[in-house]
Amino acid sequence: RVRDSRPPRADLRKQARQLENELDLKLVSFSKLCTSYSSSRDGRRDRYSSDTTPLLNGSSQDRMFETMAVEIEQLLGKLTGINDKMAEYTTSAGVPSLNAALMHTLQRHRDILQDYTHEFHKTKANFLALRERENLLGSVRKDIESYKSGSGVNNRRTELFLKEHEHLRNSDRLIEETISIAMATKENMTSQRGMLKSIQSKMNTLANRFPAVNSLIQRINLRKRRDSLILGGVIGVCTILLLLYAFH
Repeated sequence: RVRDSRPPRADLRKQARQLENELDLKLVSFSKLCTSYSSSRDGRRDRYSSDTTPLLNGSSQDRMFETMAVEIEQLLGKLTGINDKMAEYTTSAGVPSLNAALMHTLQRHRDILQDYTHEFHKTKANFLALRERENLLGSVRKDIESYKSGSGVNNRRTELFLKEHEHLRNSDRLIEETISIAMATKENMTSQRGMLKSIQSKMNTLANRFPAVNSLIQRINLRKRRDSLILGGVIGVCTILLLLYAFH
């Protein structure tokens, strides 16, 4: 009985390893497709102004994605069937050591299947989310391009209006700055006038408080004026005498 069960079991293990290797290659290619999807869409948007080519290339990538997803799902289904068949031998094996070996082998293949299934669903979900985001951005960009191409004159007028509005805003800003400078100058002049009035009032207060000093200053000024007049008279008489002496 052991001799009869070993060839099918060995064939199943061989088939499982082949399916696992094939799944590993498929998942690597599937992951590369999902990784290059966004960069390729960005490159096409930079190279082309119209949306025709990106949509065609995006459709080809979508078809490739669908095809690879179906192939991987089929391989996962086959590997699941092989694992189920291998599980049948764990219940039919009579030798305990043989049953333990089968359980260990089956558990290893089940872990590999679980890892591949998890990786596939994760990569597929990321791709679908990325494609949905790209399609949303593409539709928005297409609407913007169609609006720009269909309303060129309106855009030109809008641009002129915006420039004129910007000029008016700059003029208002300059006027506000000039007004603020004038107000600051007015405030400074008002404060200086107040300071001068304060000094003048203090001087008047001092003059009123010390009248003797004020009269003394007036006397000094009168004496200076009198001395200036006497000195001027002497200089005038001397000049006249010199002139008379020179002509005679």
